[in-house]
This record gives sequence, structure tokens and C-alpha cells, in this order.
Amino acid sequence: MNQAIQFPDREEWSDSEQALCFPAMVNGILLTCMISGETLALRFGGDSPAQWLTSFQQCRWDLEDEAEQLIQQQQEDAQGRVWLS
Repeated sequence: MNQAIQFPDREEWSDSEQALCFPAMVNGILLTCMISGETLALRFGGDSPAQWLTSFQQCRWDLEDEAEQLIQQQQEDAQGRVWLS
């Protein structure tokens, strides 16, 4: 893992975005990474934010690696968020 990118354990569900959000610290700057409930359901099953949060926590390392690659590729949206798909 790149030491310039760190992922604090502070994931949460966003009702307004219908996505699980988790932070990434990139050279001291906080970015928000997101994965939609729809994507989580397709990848891991489940039908509720609580189930998707559990799936995220069980697969954290893989999802953080995926987010790290997107960050390195500068794949932020217009709001500065990184979306896993």
C-alpha cells in the first residue's frame, strides 16, 4: 500500500447518495470514496445498508486497493469524490 494514501476506519452509509462512503487521506488531504448500494448489492448481495456495511468491512482491503488505484489515476468526480463501480 502506498503510504501517501491511508484509509481511516470511518465508513458510513449516506442516505442522500444511496452509497457507502469511506475516507482516504492522500498526502494529508481528505478525499471521500464511495460505492453505491446498487454496486454493493451486485457484488456482495444483500438488500440493506447494514448488510452492505458488513460486506464492505469484510472486503475492506480489496475495496481500498481499488480506491487507491482510482485515486492514483486521478478519477475524482466534479465534487472531488472517488466512485468505485
